Amino acid sequence: MGGLAICLVASALLAVWIASPSGRTLAQIDAMHQQIAAQKTELQQVRDNAQRDVSRMAIKLGELQADSARLDALGQRLVVAGKLDPKEFDFNEPAGVGGPEKAVPPARSLPFDLTVSMEQLARRFDSQQDQLGVLQSLLTDRQVASSLIPSGMPINDGYITSPYGMRIDPFTGRESFHPGLDIGAYKGEQVHAVAAGVVTYAGVRPGYGNVVEIDHGDGYMTRYAHNNKLLAHVGEHVQAGEVISDAGSTGRSTGPHVHFEVWHDGKLVNPLAYVRR
Repeated sequence: MGGLAICLVASALLAVWIASPSGRTLAQIDAMHQQIAAQKTELQQVRDNAQRDVSRMAIKLGELQADSARLDALGQRLVVAGKLDPKEFDFNEPAGVGGPEKAVPPARSLPFDLTVSMEQLARRFDSQQDQLGVLQSLLTDRQVASSLIPSGMPINDGYITSPYGMRIDPFTGRESFHPGLDIGAYKGEQVHAVAAGVVTYAGVRPGYGNVVEIDHGDGYMTRYAHNNKLLAHVGEHVQAGEVISDAGSTGRSTGPHVHFEVWHDGKLVNPLAYVRR
């Protein structure tokens, strides 16, 4: 009897569990609630972390934009320093670029405004890089070209004792053409090349005494005469300001000085304009 009673109770409980699964369902729902709550907590943490990252990125973006503005200002100063025409080279205008269009769907994981700002800044940096490259090329070309044009005096703190052009010859007392500038110097004073170039002559010429001649390219040649001692050699490449001789009074000369001539495209030109550079 006892065993039969136990069996009857167990059967009744089983029938109730099968017929009414609400207990099991409620347990499952409660577990799902707990799981969702945990996921919401995790999501909030992700959002907080993402917001902090976005805030940091926004601050960094502002710093980069300030750097970009400084680059623009630097570019404008370089344009002025390089004596370029601002109308021809405007650093505020983007460099001309182009190419075939290729559609690429944008992938954004950041807020739209921040993503757009970053893309705009990236394009701005690309443009600035192009502009700086062009500016560097222009300034380099100008620097190279400028270094080959005769500029300044061949004697430090020299002074002109006889000009280019018609004058009274100091030996004959008659009017004659003087093909260069005479620049006062003391014997042994260093004579400098007024531009970069290659020495094409180093020796004696009638009337000139000891002479150094330098080919600067682009049709320019300079001549330094009446030297006491020649230091440069034919075929030697010299830089602007490099010592090429010691001043003297060799040849047809009344005293220590440097006779300085400038030739362009095979013709004598007045050295005064180049000395004043």
